[in-house]
Amino acid sequence: MKEIIDITLKSGKEQSVYRRHPWIFSGAIKQFSDKVTEGQLVRILDNNGRFLAKGHYQVGSIAIKIVSFDDIDIDYNFWKERIFSAFRLRQIAGITDKPDTNVYRLINAEGDNLPGLIVDLYNGTAVTQFHSVGMYLIKDQILLALQEIFGKKIKAVYDKSEGTMPFKGPIKPVNGYLWGTNETDTVIENGNQFIVDWTEGQKTGFFIDQRENRKLVQEYAHSRQMLNLFCYTGSFSIYALKGGASLVHSVDSSKSAIDLAEKNIKLNFKNNTNHEVFVSDAFDFLANIKDMYDLIILDPPAFAKHNKALDNALQGYKHLNQKAFEQIKKGGLLFTFSCSQVVSKENFRKSVFVAAANSRRKVSILHQLTQPADHPINIYHPEGEYLKGLVLLVE
Repeated sequence: MKEIIDITLKSGKEQSVYRRHPWIFSGAIKQFSDKVTEGQLVRILDNNGRFLAKGHYQVGSIAIKIVSFDDIDIDYNFWKERIFSAFRLRQIAGITDKPDTNVYRLINAEGDNLPGLIVDLYNGTAVTQFHSVGMYLIKDQILLALQEIFGKKIKAVYDKSEGTMPFKGPIKPVNGYLWGTNETDTVIENGNQFIVDWTEGQKTGFFIDQRENRKLVQEYAHSRQMLNLFCYTGSFSIYALKGGASLVHSVDSSKSAIDLAEKNIKLNFKNNTNHEVFVSDAFDFLANIKDMYDLIILDPPAFAKHNKALDNALQGYKHLNQKAFEQIKKGGLLFTFSCSQVVSKENFRKSVFVAAANSRRKVSILHQLTQPADHPINIYHPEGEYLKGLVLLVE
């Protein structure tokens, strides 16, 4: 193990650490040894040499991701305890042993005090994504801890970090199995079946974070005609059909996503005639559908992944929602979401407000939505509340 190197913060820059925020920005650092390498564990000291925290050093504006605010050994037992704590949180939330659900997020990075690490469980297969070199360097310890905690409940561990590691970093991972092979790619969520493609699909293969919001769509879907834009796996569509929607159209610009959506529909509804798919740009599809749908789902990919793109993202949300407001039937319901971490709840709501005002429709907020309990938010890290949603009644 490398010697732990000390990093000293500028005077006054220790305040965020006292507030237990898990990030230290490069501008807060006063000095550190030129021997430090990306991913190395470092001790963080204030300007007077007093201990503040330990974390992984990385190149970039976020220079350190804190893993402990205590001056303790960061060893295998530390990581195993953190992972078990994450599992215990899901047990308390009633997610781990549901007979009708075998897919959930086990580790949610900063939300579980494990910054740089995502682990999703898919019916016996754990899919990992490392977002920092520091976490990737201990992947063998993460793997061992998962095996010890879950035993035979985990049949395989697949790493999908090829697109998530820092692109300028010293490590270039290749996606593949760290251990075992999967026995099935089909999962159950609230009694619905889904084929999950963790090798080629988006994120780890499935948007687990929309589980509770999909249930809400099912409750509102009866006898409605629904448009599911950015449909991906067709999950919202399946819940709507389960809820008794009279018509569901699923739209995505990706042919492979549409193919997967069709497979999932057939998996759950053998002879369904109320569903149709379209390969199309969402904005183009919205252009001329006036009064056709009284339930519309807008769940686009992140319009902004960094602050430099924020203004364009807010314009994108405004434009997308305005089109939906203009086209939806009177008395229709709009479920609209943003999964961009850099877009705050306030900014997203403001964009939707402007869109509603421009459409000159009467709009009421029925629900304000967020991510479920297996995507916990560290109270000291508000940036972790990335999923924002509104359910709107449009008159």
